[in-house]
Amino acid sequence: MAEIAPFKAIRPVRDKVHLVATRPYYSYKKNVLKAKLEDNPFTFLHIINPEFGNDVKTKPNSIERFKQVKNRFDEFIKKGILIKEDTARIYIYRQTKNGQTFTGIIAGASIEEYKSDKIKKHEATLTSREAMFTKYLDVVGFNAEPVLLSYKGNEQIEQLLFQYTEDRPEYEFTTTDCIKHELWVLSENNSLVLKNAFEVIEATYIADGHHRSASSVRLVDELENRNETVNESANYFLSFFVEENKLKILEFNRLVKTLNGYDENSFLHGLKALGTLTQLVGASHPSENHQIHICVKSSWYQFIPFDYFIESEHPVKSLDSNLLTELILTPILGIKDLKTSDQIEFVPGNESLQSMEQKIESGKFQVGFVLFPATIEQVKRVADHGLNMPPKSTWVEPKLRSGLTIYSINE
Repeated sequence: MAEIAPFKAIRPVRDKVHLVATRPYYSYKKNVLKAKLEDNPFTFLHIINPEFGNDVKTKPNSIERFKQVKNRFDEFIKKGILIKEDTARIYIYRQTKNGQTFTGIIAGASIEEYKSDKIKKHEATLTSREAMFTKYLDVVGFNAEPVLLSYKGNEQIEQLLFQYTEDRPEYEFTTTDCIKHELWVLSENNSLVLKNAFEVIEATYIADGHHRSASSVRLVDELENRNETVNESANYFLSFFVEENKLKILEFNRLVKTLNGYDENSFLHGLKALGTLTQLVGASHPSENHQIHICVKSSWYQFIPFDYFIESEHPVKSLDSNLLTELILTPILGIKDLKTSDQIEFVPGNESLQSMEQKIESGKFQVGFVLFPATIEQVKRVADHGLNMPPKSTWVEPKLRSGLTIYSINE
């Protein structure tokens, strides 16, 4: 079974939700972030950036900084910008972007199911980031950005989602990035019905948020080791459950700053020893698996590895992101560790190929690689085998706004 837990969300009052909810702060350029903080006193960004405008600042990711975050969060509640649900509920959220609609369930995901691998993972976490997020949670006491989980749906759940979204949503607003957001607060009874319907789901899969989920699990372990009380709500973490076929999975492309001593001709010659290389008319995305499009200076090529390099039965070694690393990035370009190298930049698949071209033409990067997106079946296959995909293998949508439904771990 898969458990989804109702919770007492802390959320914006209806007339300010469009001003409070925000993209994660790291997704904004510095000048845009500054402008939003200056012009909007209600944005959740003020909670995440509590020292904006102060002359004296604490150290980033320090206990002192996290205490400032908690204080600003408490201020938003005292001012009535954020309100707290009286009873535990489940929420339905719908996002419409470029004509595509994503509908899912916001609820708590079970830490016990995470530990027993009923919540499956496909990505290794960095110990340092996991520790930082754990310390943050311990001090501030809330989750504001849900972990994205996928599940294999059924007709009953789909029918309930359809039925419950026929009523007018509690929130309905459109943000400046032309994305429409809708949120339904289910009654206690409907929350229980949906919770019970979900029990037939055998497993869920982390699509996005491995560090956030791992840090929630780690916090419970640390509290138990310190012989401190673990609140009931701390046994769950804020999650957004979306039916697997409704997700949009894009690729993560790569830009590399160096040709590692090769010139353009010798680099291309090296590729011909590894697969078929065909020059393209211009920038384009691969049309199928095992095609890798490469931009060197202003020229584009299609590279297809020879069949004997592709271990089709292996969940990881058959992935294009792994083939690119094992055939080109490491042996030819000298990039030993994708997690730590300063010679590579990862570009989400929702960014244009023209922007990649411009970065190469500027001289900042020497070569770019465009991959075919992994499928949900490939992601699940890796997770089901207890393996990890290479770093930055998938860019998954939808991306939720921070501060829409906040989960307190201190209940």
